Amino acid sequence: MATSSQSSVELGSHEVKDYICNACEDKTNVEKSADFYCKQCERFYCGNCIDPHGNALAKHTTFGRVEIDKWPVSKKVVDFLQTCDVHKDHTIDKFCNLHEQLCCPKCVSDQHSQCSKLTPINELTNTQPTYLQGLSVELETVLGEIKNLQISQEASVKSLQGTYKEHGALMIEQMRGNLNTNIDECGNSSVGTSGKSEQYLKEEMSRSVVSIVNEFDNITAKELNEMKDEVISIKGSVTSSIPKCISLHNDLSQFHKIVQKIGDHKQLCLIASIKCKHIIQQALTLLGKSGKALNVQSITKHNVRIPIDSDECWITGICVLTDGQVLIADWENERFKLLNQQYKVVSHWDVNARPVDICLITPSEVAAAVDTFNKHEVQFITVNQGKLVPGRKFQLQHRCTGIAHHYGDLFVTSGKELYKYTLNGKQLCRLYQDRSGDYTVWKCAVSPTGDRLYITNWDQHNLLTLARDGTLLATYTDSALHVPSGLHVTPAGQVLVCGYWSYTVLQVGWEGESKLATLATERHGVRWPRSVCYSSTTSSIIVGQYRNNNILVFRVE
Repeated sequence: MATSSQSSVELGSHEVKDYICNACEDKTNVEKSADFYCKQCERFYCGNCIDPHGNALAKHTTFGRVEIDKWPVSKKVVDFLQTCDVHKDHTIDKFCNLHEQLCCPKCVSDQHSQCSKLTPINELTNTQPTYLQGLSVELETVLGEIKNLQISQEASVKSLQGTYKEHGALMIEQMRGNLNTNIDECGNSSVGTSGKSEQYLKEEMSRSVVSIVNEFDNITAKELNEMKDEVISIKGSVTSSIPKCISLHNDLSQFHKIVQKIGDHKQLCLIASIKCKHIIQQALTLLGKSGKALNVQSITKHNVRIPIDSDECWITGICVLTDGQVLIADWENERFKLLNQQYKVVSHWDVNARPVDICLITPSEVAAAVDTFNKHEVQFITVNQGKLVPGRKFQLQHRCTGIAHHYGDLFVTSGKELYKYTLNGKQLCRLYQDRSGDYTVWKCAVSPTGDRLYITNWDQHNLLTLARDGTLLATYTDSALHVPSGLHVTPAGQVLVCGYWSYTVLQVGWEGESKLATLATERHGVRWPRSVCYSSTTSSIIVGQYRNNNILVFRVE
């Protein structure tokens, strides 16, 4: 077979080179891109070398790049497919059925020596279908989705910058309003007064203006610094995932070309299909479309009541920080509590109102929803050296029953509507509403890529899946989901939802159309679950309940 290589395209950590001119390589040992392939010679030629070849061998059949589909598989591609991804100096020769992994001799000796079934690749080719055509279509689909995700992430970065500038402008406008109000009041008070009184009023006005300006300086510096830190942190999170998109897009693109190229070579087809599936699975996980069902390994419970609590705990919201600490909202005792990685309460902050939900904003900051009959607000809280520190807040003109965040966008439910806000409290739009009951839009969650929103309908006992623009995509109903309450989406896109009256915790597929697993029931200690959250640090699901001092922790894999 003719040898060839490909320049400047990386496939994972491998460099797969394009076809090079064999004649140039023979004569000068220089790699020059090939433009033609001779079927009889099984050699490649550049534009300069094809003429001497044609003069000497006029009857040979040659194909240019416009007919590249008739060229053979590049030797570099063959080498790439047959080389072990872990041990670069070894060739794949077996498949582990238990771990569904391609193995070289080094893999077998290091990790798979105890595995019950290791099948030689040459034997597997006769029994294992490859479905390359289907894989090609799937690769095209995932390629498009990865590209859309990258575009969306880049748009999020621009939006975050706009939010920060807008917040500064809004605060300046508020100061102007306060100043104008103060001046108008002083002006009205000065009507009909003596000169001495006018002088007094002018001095009073001056003192008031100075006070407003000083207060503005103090508040502005604090709030703008908070927002600046948020924007920098969120922007860093977004931009760090963009290279992953680019890398996966490159890998998927190259595999798409390889799949279309290797033809009927059974062994290469089999290896390519297995490697393709692994790459596609990585992409689906990044896209938040993991179809993996979680499996509970162990269950523990942890008491989160503290001596100053006046009543049993009622945990309506749970949020896990990136360092593994856990923040919970205790509705009954009107306080937020910080738990360490052993789920012990190490700090608390009283709000003198009903905390209903929490969502992560940055690695050390959350947005908390607080709701009473006369107060509806979003309060930002930072975790600093094991302490809860309240930051800025903004008022809502409607009730608040749930809150979620995605790259600078806040999603807030009112019981009947789902709204979208910026981090500075500006309402952007109402995405969805259902006024057929009082609790039709209860809790909300957002997919890792932000293209799907989930809401629980307490009244009609179902889970709704919406598109980014609020369009209803799916409705899921299950007898085990009676009065759905707590809701959460893992980084891999696994949807967790609690059945309040059915005493269950379910995992629903990312499409929102089917149940993947019943993770916990009453026999596991679940009674009236109100909140749920997944911890990547400990691979655990944390469940909070109604009038119960214990949170439940389910270790999963």
